[in-house]
Amino acid sequence: MKKLLLGLFSICILFSCSKDKESSTQAETPFKTDQYPQKWQLVKMTGMVAGVPPSTGADMAWQEYYLLQSNGKFIKSREQENTTTTVKGSFKVVELSDGTYLELVHESENTLICNCSADLKEYLKINSEKELIATCWACDGPGQFYERIE
Repeated sequence: MKKLLLGLFSICILFSCSKDKESSTQAETPFKTDQYPQKWQLVKMTGMVAGVPPSTGADMAWQEYYLLQSNGKFIKSREQENTTTTVKGSFKVVELSDGTYLELVHESENTLICNCSADLKEYLKINSEKELIATCWACDGPGQFYERIE
């Protein structure tokens, strides 16, 4: 009887250790912070109107990418109506209450900042190691989805 209880107790300990390890792995950011440069291309846009399908590729209102560099700097470039606009700033990975984000701080005011406030910060939710999602759709901006291409 003692061996049976000891065996059951050992199994419980093993499973509880496995769960702790699994939950701590899930809390880690999927974002690769040791691989640069990283190019994130806008691949899909959605609007706030129900029933309107997302646009992709050449059907999007603009083409855009972020280039993240190992020194914590970024470049954001948008091509719209045959005009290319490029802006710069710095970035870092931050943990917020609902997940892991890239916090981008622009060097100056510009029309490419996608946020719900009047400051120079922009947030991209790290959805996976290959997908970022802009947060400005929370304030009626377009849903913007980026995939890592480099």
